[in-house]
Amino acid sequence: APAPAPAPAPAAPEPVSQPQGQGTPVVKWRIASSFPKSLDTIYGGAEVLAKRIAELTDGKFEIRVFAGGELVPPFGVLDAVQQNTVECCHTCGYYFHGKNKTFSIDTAIPFGLNARQMNGWYYFGDGLTLTREFFAKYNVINFPGGNTGTQMGGWFRKEVKSLEDLKGLKMRIPGFGAEVFSTLGAVPQAIPGGEIYPALERGAIDAAEWVGPYDDEKLGFYKVAKFYYYPGWWETGPQISFYVNREQWDKLPKTYQAAFEAAAMEANLKMMAAYDAKNPTAIQRLVQNGTQLRRYPDDVLKAAYDSAQKIYADESAKNADFKKLYDSLRAFQQISDIWMGLPEGALSNFMQAQLRVKK
Repeated sequence: APAPAPAPAPAAPEPVSQPQGQGTPVVKWRIASSFPKSLDTIYGGAEVLAKRIAELTDGKFEIRVFAGGELVPPFGVLDAVQQNTVECCHTCGYYFHGKNKTFSIDTAIPFGLNARQMNGWYYFGDGLTLTREFFAKYNVINFPGGNTGTQMGGWFRKEVKSLEDLKGLKMRIPGFGAEVFSTLGAVPQAIPGGEIYPALERGAIDAAEWVGPYDDEKLGFYKVAKFYYYPGWWETGPQISFYVNREQWDKLPKTYQAAFEAAAMEANLKMMAAYDAKNPTAIQRLVQNGTQLRRYPDDVLKAAYDSAQKIYADESAKNADFKKLYDSLRAFQQISDIWMGLPEGALSNFMQAQLRVKK
């Protein structure tokens, strides 16, 4: 998934609200996105939120969206919200993996929940309650605000035919995914999105992951690394989130809070729907341009799965926050995976078989 480029120092905050007679107040907020405008579907989630909130409040609750780096550095948005430099941000929790690995659960962990399961766990399981307990420690209240669906597994200059082919392979990948690849013998690299293409082109790295067909196509990776692997087992249903400063949230009128919650849920739904509409045609174009699709070998998937379980056990033993959320997520997933494997899994397998035999 995208790792934004560095950016200038934080801008000074501006006045955020003012009264308007005895009626509902005029409130002006800013959202600091972690994403560039070029990632239009992900960045667009914050624009969906702002537009709907304005419509629901007759323009009295105004939110301006700023791309990554315009107000604060892309990876500085959580600190900015925590410190009330900006009221809200749109970002991915796993960008803050280095602060506390629990943040990654708010986005995605290897072999974790898919997009629908994330929504189930957050809205009707313990996900939202438990993550909000965690985020409260950072003076933040969190809201699901988008999902890409299961991502692709990266671009490779050479084929990966077995686990042995990962030894010494230099791959651009962050977070828990990097930790797992490292245990498999690969050498993870932290490279901003804008530097991936030239690094692949000159052979400074052997592979890189980004998002999926629609976003990857824009960066032209297929021109310098023709093997496109799947599935992206480290990003099974990556959630993008809105993080709001707690004091700013508490000051909002209840009607404005309700508008924000409804708009965030709309942004969450629309982003996934947009990717479901855009990725199928993008993958066709990539294949037409010479991309060769490859499934990860079973020995790679099994070794990655086993490694991830050990990493989670080790982190749970020393991080109570992580253990609390992870245990809840896994309990939900184990039951959900059984159910999803029945009607949907069976039908999906059958329909895929029909595609393969279609004349």
